Amino acid sequence: MVRQDLEAATGRYLDLIGRADEEGAADLVLGLIGEGVPAEDVLLRVIAPCQRRVGELWASNEWPVAREHGATAVSERVVAAVSGRVRPTATRGRVAVACADGEYHVLPTLIMAEVLRLRGWQVDFLGASVPGPHLITHLHQTGPDVVALGCMLPTRLPRAHATIAACQAVGIPVLAGGAGFGADGRFARLLGADAWAPTADAAADRLAAGLPSFPAAPDDSGGSGDTAVHLGGEEYAYLTRHRADLLARVMDTLTGRPEHTAEDLGNMADFLIAATYVHDAALFTDFVVWTCRMLEARQVPAESVVLGLGAFHDVLTDCPDARALLNEGVAAAQACCGRSARPADQRTETSV
Repeated sequence: MVRQDLEAATGRYLDLIGRADEEGAADLVLGLIGEGVPAEDVLLRVIAPCQRRVGELWASNEWPVAREHGATAVSERVVAAVSGRVRPTATRGRVAVACADGEYHVLPTLIMAEVLRLRGWQVDFLGASVPGPHLITHLHQTGPDVVALGCMLPTRLPRAHATIAACQAVGIPVLAGGAGFGADGRFARLLGADAWAPTADAAADRLAAGLPSFPAAPDDSGGSGDTAVHLGGEEYAYLTRHRADLLARVMDTLTGRPEHTAEDLGNMADFLIAATYVHDAALFTDFVVWTCRMLEARQVPAESVVLGLGAFHDVLTDCPDARALLNEGVAAAQACCGRSARPADQRTETSV
């Protein structure tokens, strides 16, 4: 099938999943395979790009969350239909594929599992949010050659780190994948993963070539070059332990501001905690900019994000590193507002 035809099929597939038409979507995909389109191409050139588009349509407020959830659920079942139709013989080793603990965005990791299976690997797909201890039990019982760990949200990085360390402690290398590890894989390296891949086909190529894939990290300090020892810290521990209380105090300061929901403020807290864990300001400011754009698409001004960040800044009086991250977040949010950035320390109690 020529590229133009496959692009047209992709448009039809998006329309079908947008209407939650599972039967039509499955018929379309299985029909493509019946016409000779490789199953891997269907997964990577039809289903995967449509899922990215689904996320964009939700973020821009063109699709409500129910439609986005329905489309995603349909695609998960269509991937299962592909798996049932195409059953290659396993010719390589065994891979345990799992989403990091707390990670429920399962479709990208499911697609990776299917691509690995199509490439000849024996795949144990363990699903969403696999707790580290249960994953380790599975490794002891089955003895895979490698763990492929998916993480879409950087808020799951602390748990992913614990899982990576636990897998390696029992002698199983870890291939990291997913947007949560950074577009360049920098968090996969930081957390000590043996390898990282940006896409499902890249993951299959990486495993075929063998591990590891990371070159030796440059050592600018004269030490060992191991950055993982610097993860976390006292502020991270404090923020994690007192998250519920901090959120309650922030909510109190924003009484009468209906645009600040507990869910939005909880996300703000979780990204702040993750950025504190990996000591990466860009992780937090990228989230702030995305949040501003997402809220503006819903007619909620970016100034509300500035106020939310300011409320956290008021509460976290004993966390200088977190307050510095919040200042950078304020600057990013104010840039979205079209205003010049001003550090939170220099604002009044009513404006940032």
